[in-house]
Amino acid sequence: MSEQIENRVIGLLRIIGVIFFLGVAVFPFYWMLLASLQPLIQTLQNPTQLWPTQIDFSAYVKVWTQFKFGRFFRNSAYLAMLTMALTVAFSTLAAYAIARLRFRGRSFMSRVILLIYMFPAIVIATPMYALYTKLGLRNNLNGLLLVYLAQTLPVGIYMLHSYFKTLPPDLEEAGLMDGCSRLGVIWRVTLPLSAPAIASVSLYTFMIAWNEFLFAFLFLDSPNSFTLSRGMMQIANNVNVSQQLTMAAAVIATLPVILIFLVFERHLIKGLTSGGVKG
Repeated sequence: MSEQIENRVIGLLRIIGVIFFLGVAVFPFYWMLLASLQPLIQTLQNPTQLWPTQIDFSAYVKVWTQFKFGRFFRNSAYLAMLTMALTVAFSTLAAYAIARLRFRGRSFMSRVILLIYMFPAIVIATPMYALYTKLGLRNNLNGLLLVYLAQTLPVGIYMLHSYFKTLPPDLEEAGLMDGCSRLGVIWRVTLPLSAPAIASVSLYTFMIAWNEFLFAFLFLDSPNSFTLSRGMMQIANNVNVSQQLTMAAAVIATLPVILIFLVFERHLIKGLTSGGVKG
């Protein structure tokens, strides 16, 4: 009897803990969404109200059109999607080579992959600013793409390299014996088995490129090339912009990351429950 009571208490504490941490994580986004959907006067009169009495979408329309947020969105989408695709492609080949192939310097390379993360971004920002200015790469989205690849490739290689080492090489050797090339084996055997790791790398690189602010602030000068994070700063620093418009811009910038995470979560579950070696 006492064991049943103890199990119930533990179960109740778990439920309370989940509700508490879920509230801590979800409430800021909910309040941001609430402040973007109701007129500013209503938020100022009753800031503790948790349900809108009047819903107004005009802030989203105004932010998207008047403040060129649509252009900021397209720039961020271009950088994030291209960074994700190139990082996954390059890191897959590099990680596979380190995990499976034999070449001089292989062990050294596997140890120094994350060496770039020993240096904070602010430390390398000044020399990179000078270099980009001299090369004429400032105010250029493709120039910013090079910075994002330098940030995401080391972690992508490290994550995929660690995952490839856990895969049994028997299936790859069988594919090679059946006449597949090395690239064919990677495409037909390794990638399907590595769906969880690839989904994780894709989500990580997308979030890095989508949310990055420091280098976008340093290298982008023209509003036509601003990303969402850079455009958010412009809107937030404008004294003539209301809180409702700022919250609407924040929702627009946050929502795609949430949707991408939900999509990749399905692929993570599918990858974890499928594939493998059957005895």
